Amino acid sequence: MNIITSAPERTHLRLGFVALSDAAPLAVAALRDLGARHGVTIELCRQPSWAAVRDKLLSGEIDAAHALYGLVYGVQLGIGGPRADMAVLMVLNRNGQAITLSRPLADAIREGASVKEALRALGRPPVIAQTFPTGTHAMWLYYWLAASGLHPLRDVRSVVIPPPRMADALVEGALDGFCAGEPWHAVAQARGAGSTVAYTSEIWPDHPEKVLACRRDFAALYPNTARALVRTMLDACAWLDEPAHRVEIAEALASPELLGVPGTLIEPRLAAPDGGDARALPVRFFDGGAVNYPRVSDGLWFITQYRRWGLLSDAIDAAAVAASVNQIALYREAAQSMGIAAPGERRAATFIDGRVWDGGDPAAYLAGFEMRE
Repeated sequence: MNIITSAPERTHLRLGFVALSDAAPLAVAALRDLGARHGVTIELCRQPSWAAVRDKLLSGEIDAAHALYGLVYGVQLGIGGPRADMAVLMVLNRNGQAITLSRPLADAIREGASVKEALRALGRPPVIAQTFPTGTHAMWLYYWLAASGLHPLRDVRSVVIPPPRMADALVEGALDGFCAGEPWHAVAQARGAGSTVAYTSEIWPDHPEKVLACRRDFAALYPNTARALVRTMLDACAWLDEPAHRVEIAEALASPELLGVPGTLIEPRLAAPDGGDARALPVRFFDGGAVNYPRVSDGLWFITQYRRWGLLSDAIDAAAVAASVNQIALYREAAQSMGIAAPGERRAATFIDGRVWDGGDPAAYLAGFEMRE
């Protein structure tokens, strides 16, 4: 297909990422030079933590990033840190995250104890890590704990640790568990420190996870560049739909410059149709473009959870915030230039606790939760 577009205003882009398997689209784009046909080159910039991704996006040291969906909204709303106008250009993947507990706790659950019984049996608040205060992992962890009958802010001590430190902290006994992305669950399990007890696709099936994020002024100043970057990442996500390509990129991700983890630990949970476990839905990167559309309703869901847990008390127009962050028009222009149709805005999902979210009435949805801040 011949793609007729305006030339990008910027041709060399620095993209931030954290060492996670779902950084695969960025790795594919850089290693296969997929930006060439769209007029851009990509430089990968590995970051030690999500806080570093945030800070370098805001300072302009990186142009865009593989980022937690909830990180973008946390910065937009100024929760617990600097506030800036942010943009979600597209979704990079669905699913692919998990919750791992220490071996004794996981064994107790496997032998029939409920999550609540196992954690209460410790006789102290369990220490469970997530990766960023407003990030996806914090929200998945809180939702899972609440659905299990535990208050995530009172019954559990939640701490923030960068993903690559999770397995080490579990081995050292500093944690009772963690919620993060792969391959760190596979690493913890291989080291005998813990076992995966839940997958985030069990909490919200086919949930949005990482996004392609930038400051909003970057997208406004360089719209052709932003569209070129979206087209490049759509190419990368489509390439990842091939099972053989998942195996190939798993080996590439193993390099010290990317994840620095053996490919044998990356591949099973990235390439297997069920992520290596029948309980899990696979990591999805493209699915004909259905993965990548930046639905406003997804952003609205994060705002409901911030309000649920007392992170956001200001009266804001949540719908207006989400509509300003999620760059639907820009995404549609980029996708349609490649012949990729945009799906509908509404997408109903049934969560682990039986509640249904479709973005239709956020206030009623929020009011329905018995366990809140």
